Amino acid sequence: MLAHPTTIKRLPKPIRLLVHVSSRHIDTQLTLSALQHALSTRSVPAGLVHHSDRGVQYAATEYVHLPQQHDIRISMSRKGNPYDNAVAESFMKTLKHEEILVNEYDTMDEAHASIAQFLDVVYNQRRLHSSLGYNPPVEFEADFYSQPSSTLTTLLTVSV
Repeated sequence: MLAHPTTIKRLPKPIRLLVHVSSRHIDTQLTLSALQHALSTRSVPAGLVHHSDRGVQYAATEYVHLPQQHDIRISMSRKGNPYDNAVAESFMKTLKHEEILVNEYDTMDEAHASIAQFLDVVYNQRRLHSSLGYNPPVEFEADFYSQPSSTLTTLLTVSV
């Protein structure tokens, strides 16, 4: 059984996972669903940059129109440069090693529920992140946005 999660995170900080959706296929509908959900739950500040890898699901006309409708600037990784997506790659490694590879799922529904639990509770609320001063993302985000000059600058989308 294959599940392809798509995630949306805020960068550079905080790194709280905002959205996660999964599907048996990596396609435009998967990424559209994730971005639509993120846009429906958060306000979009002026100058937001949406960064993704070079996957066809992010280059599809239907997908590209959504960020443009919200005045979001689109950014894609450079060809052959894995460092552009280092944050996303690091996140996916964490997800795979701390949740997916240590569990066996009998159904897609079970996989989705278990991964959602890990992301919402463990990753966002309990897991300490060295890049956040050893705070969980939810706690760091609360502190971050209590500062008067804090703004969101980048939205990162990744599919695996």
